[in-house]
Amino acid sequence: MIQEEHEEHHYPIRSLCKLGNVTRAAYYKWLNHIETANDRLNKQIAGQLEAIHKEHPDMGYRRLNDKLRHDKGIKVNDKRILRICRKRQIRSNLRYRYDGCTRPSKNPAFIAENVLNRDFHADGLNKKWVTDVTEFKYGTSFDHIHKLYLSVILDLCDHRPVAYVLSDHNNNQLVFDTFDLAVKNNPGAHPIFHSDRGFQYTSQAFYSRLKKHHMKQSMSRVAHCIDNGPMEGFLGILKREMYYGKRFTSKEELIQSIQDYIEYYNNRRLQRKLHIMTPMAFHELTLKAA
Repeated sequence: MIQEEHEEHHYPIRSLCKLGNVTRAAYYKWLNHIETANDRLNKQIAGQLEAIHKEHPDMGYRRLNDKLRHDKGIKVNDKRILRICRKRQIRSNLRYRYDGCTRPSKNPAFIAENVLNRDFHADGLNKKWVTDVTEFKYGTSFDHIHKLYLSVILDLCDHRPVAYVLSDHNNNQLVFDTFDLAVKNNPGAHPIFHSDRGFQYTSQAFYSRLKKHHMKQSMSRVAHCIDNGPMEGFLGILKREMYYGKRFTSKEELIQSIQDYIEYYNNRRLQRKLHIMTPMAFHELTLKAA
């Protein structure tokens, strides 16, 4: 700006620097700077980041760097990406919100110990499953708000949703249907099954289902959401990236968006914990290595 104003209107450099709160030394250093290979690489990276951000405005600088490494083969550290993002004003448009922990059942039939004990690493498929139910809302006005519930079971090895079910009602049947679908999709699986202390998971009927399939039940402690951290994280990511900040007027629209997002999460969303791979890519790699 100083250079343009000086060349176009012949304003004194000293006055322009004072107005812009820039020292004359800094201005002349910039003016006489010779572009290096590093500068050219930064320009190339900036262009790539802007293109990725335009397509995925929800991505923060770490995910942008993962995408850059995976798609373009450009390997630089996070700090460099952060500096470029700040300079080009590339920011994630995600909205954060905390919904709190699920209240435990008042009259539980069965309570399990926290067998998982925050050990979220699984060295093989179907060894550790975590689950939870979350709520979505849709409607045309505040007077006509409806609820939709999503029940998900996640495998801690590949972070892949083993099964998920959508329902108008947050009841036992929703959780039972999700569990039955997970068993159907993974016959012979006998994982540790971890949940919070919601009424569905503490029922005798659900305990009998787990026992029938030789699964060891594990439960989070009261008011310790981090005990089910990966599940809380998955649902938080899902809501931040496809739900918060948007208005859904119909059930069909909301269901389609959830289904589309889970397909995107499984097949296109890269994860650092999976060595910059998608859940399905990591799943297939793990199957080949078994």
